[in-house]
Amino acid sequence: MARTAKKNPVDMSFSFITAVASFSVIVFIIGILYVLISESSLAIGKFGVIKFVTSTDWDPVKESFGALTNIYGTVVTTIFSLIISIPVAIGIAIFVTEISPNFLKGPIGVAIELLAAIPSIIYGMWGLFTLSPIMSNHVEPFLKKIFGSVPLIGILFQGTPMGIDILTASVILSIMIIPFTASISRDSFDLTPAVVKESAYAIGATKWEVVKNVVIPYSKLGVFGGVVLSLGRAIGETMAVAFVLGNNHRITTSLLDAAATITVTLANEFAEADKDIYLSALFYLALVLFVMSFITLAMAKFFLIRAERKYSR
Repeated sequence: MARTAKKNPVDMSFSFITAVASFSVIVFIIGILYVLISESSLAIGKFGVIKFVTSTDWDPVKESFGALTNIYGTVVTTIFSLIISIPVAIGIAIFVTEISPNFLKGPIGVAIELLAAIPSIIYGMWGLFTLSPIMSNHVEPFLKKIFGSVPLIGILFQGTPMGIDILTASVILSIMIIPFTASISRDSFDLTPAVVKESAYAIGATKWEVVKNVVIPYSKLGVFGGVVLSLGRAIGETMAVAFVLGNNHRITTSLLDAAATITVTLANEFAEADKDIYLSALFYLALVLFVMSFITLAMAKFFLIRAERKYSR
């Protein structure tokens, strides 16, 4: 009869601790979701789901609340911040890995990491006192002059340049998320086998052709992962955006108008919620943000898994 091997107590303890750590993540998520649902139950009962997410009302005096303006502001600022940051971040990663001389790679890498370590409130203060005047006095008037009369695009630059608007908030957000995309893209580019690049150079490819046809295709899954990480960072950012976005609960087509995001509304109005329905509506907004973040990251993960399966065949 075979003897049953004794399990090492140290291994058992190690397995138990790691299992607890892993399952604690699920417990935390469920706990957060439970609190958000329970605290927002009053608003859910009064406004429902469809009415709340499609209503543009946000009037604490009349106790009429809707999330659409906040959702709109969150989505627009996130999209434009990604539009600005992704090309810059990938350009930084390409320069550091393929073009930069060795003595510059270290300082640029440290600068990227330092940019990621700056607290968001510092970005907000810098945006309010430094970037906002530059945007209102120089950048936004120039963009309005160039694009204001262009069909379709011109509607994005209507209004008076104030510097406290969607465009300035998007620029601040883009600066904040550039380090995440740039760092992960740089690491992904470094994983491209040197022999593959040398083979391309050997057949006469230029540096641009090597980057375009070898480096980026080989590492695009890693770059996509960096973009997803930046997306999650942009959706949930609060303090930096609160300084430069304003708190205007209105859907606007112009990037030069103030707006409101879910996080900014929560930060600005939580201390002012003096009624149960008001407080419940804010928790409801937080629940909407939670669901938006979950759906966005789940979709990104789905496409990432599909891409991995496609290129692993």
